Amino acid sequence: MKKLHIIGIAFIAILLGVMISTISDSSTYVNFTKAQEHEGKKYHVVGVLNRDKEFMYNPEQNANLFGFFMVDTEGKEMKVLYNDTKPQDFEKSEQIVVIGKVVGNEFHVAKGDLLMKCPSKYNGSEYQQEELMGEEFVRPV
Repeated sequence: MKKLHIIGIAFIAILLGVMISTISDSSTYVNFTKAQEHEGKKYHVVGVLNRDKEFMYNPEQNANLFGFFMVDTEGKEMKVLYNDTKPQDFEKSEQIVVIGKVVGNEFHVAKGDLLMKCPSKYNGSEYQQEELMGEEFVRPV
């Protein structure tokens, strides 16, 4: 075989390996019920914070453990344990995405695997559109 053929086959093999590892690492969006059916498998769950229940965060005892209750898109509530400090303005979040695994009756989330959609700081009524040197821009009122 020619050197070019060997290099081509090696490149294709590496490419296939990367694709397979990417597919096996990716997780899917589910609700808490589906995640409980496959305990220990990593999933993305979208939901909202249950503001009626208190947060579980005691920095003196364990600064890297934050707990809260979340309601998924199907209305099922579950206790979520996040292995990091409480995110700033967490209680203001409109929507939460947690990436983790079900362990018993809790959803465990690793550091950095919690995403929040926070409310916009800007309302359309607070801004007016102006023109400056032929270009439009938005200015706070």
